[in-house]
Amino acid sequence: MHFVLLGSALAVGCLLAVQASVNQQLNKAVGTPYGASTVQLSVAASALAVVAAAGGVLGATAGVWQVEPKWLLVGGLASPLYITAGILLFPRLGALTSVGLFVTGQVFASLVLDTFGLLSVPRQPLSAGIAIGAALVLTGITVVIRGQKMTSVLVPASTHPASPRTTTSSPPDPAKLGWIVLGLLAGAGLPAQGAVNAQLRQQIGAPLAVGTISFIVATVAIALVLVALLALGRTPTPRLRPLGSMPWWGWLGGFCAAAYVIATFLLLPRIGAAVTIALTVTGQQAASALIDQFGWLGMARRALTSQRLIGLGLLIGGTFLVQLH
Repeated sequence: MHFVLLGSALAVGCLLAVQASVNQQLNKAVGTPYGASTVQLSVAASALAVVAAAGGVLGATAGVWQVEPKWLLVGGLASPLYITAGILLFPRLGALTSVGLFVTGQVFASLVLDTFGLLSVPRQPLSAGIAIGAALVLTGITVVIRGQKMTSVLVPASTHPASPRTTTSSPPDPAKLGWIVLGLLAGAGLPAQGAVNAQLRQQIGAPLAVGTISFIVATVAIALVLVALLALGRTPTPRLRPLGSMPWWGWLGGFCAAAYVIATFLLLPRIGAAVTIALTVTGQQAASALIDQFGWLGMARRALTSQRLIGLGLLIGGTFLVQLH
């Protein structure tokens, strides 16, 4: 049974990479990343509400009105940032580099929370093993980014009908500083969200109710951003009609997000937070590497060179050192 739980944690991590990849199809159909994020989060919130209702805990969401302090309700804001960042970064940087940035931000944000005891996270001393692990993570993402500069991009035939696969040279510097910062910030938001939701769970009680509240807040937040950007003329009007002709797997993003929330709530008390995070990150990295290598889910192919493999290994090894030390 223990191996089943460990395998489940790995599979859950793979879902995050799948989620970010299939959202490219959603973005293509809707025509704006903010509209695509709104649709995806709406699906996730609805799926969690259905599961919570089936489990008889949906009524616990009524406790949201008694939550104090109220800022505990904003943990869900990390989700639209993470999802929208994925939609923006994946076609520009590829799955492996984007996920590597997310993981790096996640690891270093966790270190800050642990070292300084922020957001009610139990304070943990910064040991030599954790410092080495953090250094490996930083080295790993640097190697991955530099390795991508020398990687050719194989564009799917659908974008170039003249040939089955067209090989082009990648831009001189695909990982612009702004996109790197966005990826790091999006990853850093996840541990903060987890810490805030942990406090919210103490007041609400039911994990599924907390997940439902978090995704409802996320959906409302990104919908407001969409409305504001539309009013300012900074994003195209979302298209809903093309959703009907979108591949079926283009809808998987919301369900992957809901499954991740449910699975992590179930796995954390069984195998521990450190093991859960380490394994989900490993699954996320491995799946993103395969998506890049084979161009799955409509993504452009980016060869998994030896340099990128080394960077991937450093990222995974560093994550395990940080989480399990």
